Amino acid sequence: MQHAPEKPEDGQVKQILYLTCSPRGRAGESSKLSRIIVDCLLEREPMTQVVERVIGGNALQHVDGDYALSQALAEDVSQEGSMIRSEELIRELESADYLVIGTPVHNFTVPSTLKAWLDHVVRVRRTFDVSRDGKIPLLHDRPVFVGVSSGGRISGTRTRQPDFLTPYLRAVLGIIGLQDMRFFSIEGTAAGPDATALAQRETGRAIREHFASLA
Repeated sequence: MQHAPEKPEDGQVKQILYLTCSPRGRAGESSKLSRIIVDCLLEREPMTQVVERVIGGNALQHVDGDYALSQALAEDVSQEGSMIRSEELIRELESADYLVIGTPVHNFTVPSTLKAWLDHVVRVRRTFDVSRDGKIPLLHDRPVFVGVSSGGRISGTRTRQPDFLTPYLRAVLGIIGLQDMRFFSIEGTAAGPDATALAQRETGRAIREHFASLA
């Protein structure tokens, strides 16, 4: 993981938190797609620093028993194990001006590796609170870009499978205050290299058009 230096007090230097969770690493379609998003952000703001957090494979462990116990009680009783990792990941997110996520679709939804990251950062009394009226976000909003790859089609007129990934991410990140979300997807990769190459070109163009429209 690449660590960015501490942000200056004047706030001029921004940060991108870049999460990748493809089991194929940089060769994964979601990794390639999300990298285009990062590059477009850097073209707009060249001084922005990138903090890359690889969570694919076994890079991130799931929360442990002490963490789970802390969430059930009125205070965080554990300051060891996965609670330490949770705090580290939350602080990375708090420091980020942009969040970019590269993720494949696994069995209609997010991979377990991304779910593990979410379990660490969506934490009661830390990134959200609970009231009689429901959950209260504790983080300020920031732009979130999600690059998604799927073997089947999950959107449009040729949809062949349900999409639980998009609504789930909107819901779970919304709990902590992240609502400014934009999704880009490469779909139908199981149809072969030609279909994948076509999807890459179309989605890459859509990403660049999106950022060009912001100029």
